Amino acid sequence: MNLARLDLNLVVALRALLTERNVTRAGQRVGLSQPAMSAALARLRRHFDDDLLARVGGHYELTALGQVLLDRTSTAYDVLERLFASQAEFDASTERREFKLLASDYAVAVFGTELARVVHEEAPGIRLRFTQTPPGVVDDTATLLSATDGLLMPHGVISDFPATDLFEDQWVFLVARDHPGVEDRLTRQDLARLPWVIYQRTYDAPAVRQLSMLGVEPRVEVSVDSFQLLPLLVAGTRRIALIQARLARLLAPLAAVRVVEPPYEAVPLQEAMWWHPVHTHDAAHIWLRETAARVGRRLVSGSASAGSTGDGQ
Repeated sequence: MNLARLDLNLVVALRALLTERNVTRAGQRVGLSQPAMSAALARLRRHFDDDLLARVGGHYELTALGQVLLDRTSTAYDVLERLFASQAEFDASTERREFKLLASDYAVAVFGTELARVVHEEAPGIRLRFTQTPPGVVDDTATLLSATDGLLMPHGVISDFPATDLFEDQWVFLVARDHPGVEDRLTRQDLARLPWVIYQRTYDAPAVRQLSMLGVEPRVEVSVDSFQLLPLLVAGTRRIALIQARLARLLAPLAAVRVVEPPYEAVPLQEAMWWHPVHTHDAAHIWLRETAARVGRRLVSGSASAGSTGDGQ
């Protein structure tokens, strides 16, 4: 396939057609007349040698290939939009644009909220859109990063992409405030005998691998797709949960739980912001990364201050 011979406007038309599944509405969406959009659909059908939209009764449905292209076209559209929005200079105080960041609910609660506050104060025209990290991030990292502005994720899950470190966190355990079998600390035997509630994705993989190396196989009773739900699923039960210390401090007052240290030296979590190399020299992305790094340093210095104050008391 010769890319030089392709009309990139067809990407816009294809996205509208696959999304709307109606030639007239697709034309209205991108500002084309019905005949012009029909002509674009004909060109696309010739290129792919497929109908893409098949009439079923009084409406159109996507063909099998059309369904495959739906997600791919959205990704390609995002990549092209970001490519042609690249800038040599960027003044955050006057610019108006949106940055999309993939992040777990942990990263948004602990870091994203502070980043949003800083952006609100310094760049009133900038919008942040946090989107839950999809399950396939490890298998299709390049595609996901190319269609977004950054990924908030700890080291140890993905590699081979540029990243800037943000802050460090520790792993702790949550137990019910009135847990009958746990006093001031957990033992390794407790980890094996007590039921667990866990975050069901793999983004805490280094911590999970460490447990496996210690010979601990969690007896999972509940799994959930949210770190912030862990305290609610621990409160009033015999369950335990492994959670990040910064998030535990935020959430512990909201549920009848208490925080206990691991009965082993848990490997720390180093949170980072990852991006696709195509964004490395873009002025807007440089501003975003520098702002994120500054917010991360603020979190670290704030934690250090709080720790020293606590020791003094």
